[in-house]
Amino acid sequence: QVQLEESGGGLVQAGGSLRLSCAASGRAFSNYAMGWFRQAPGKERDVVASISTTGRSIYYADSVKGRITISRDNAKNTVYLSMNSLKPEDTAVYYCAARGMVLPSYRAHEYNYWGQGTQVTVSS
Repeated sequence: QVQLEESGGGLVQAGGSLRLSCAASGRAFSNYAMGWFRQAPGKERDVVASISTTGRSIYYADSVKGRITISRDNAKNTVYLSMNSLKPEDTAVYYCAARGMVLPSYRAHEYNYWGQGTQVTVSS
């Protein structure tokens, strides 16, 4: 079992920045590829970014490339999502997820563990 807890969400103006954190506990964090997903009201849960166990392989959704950076610190059992130039369309609940594989995935159903989510609201 892996327990995940997100933090860092909040209300920010368009053009602003936020840094989300996801702290993991339980089994060896370094054995899990990690992903950040988001879900807006009435929409499906979509990938934002994902990262391999070592951090060498990273995937970004086209809508966030150049604005968002995913990173991980295996010594701290934490994965981060640094978001810049935020837009109102980035408003959503952001979830972190863990998958028991080396490589990341953009498919939500390939992740085994999920956090409770943190709300990000970007005002125009």
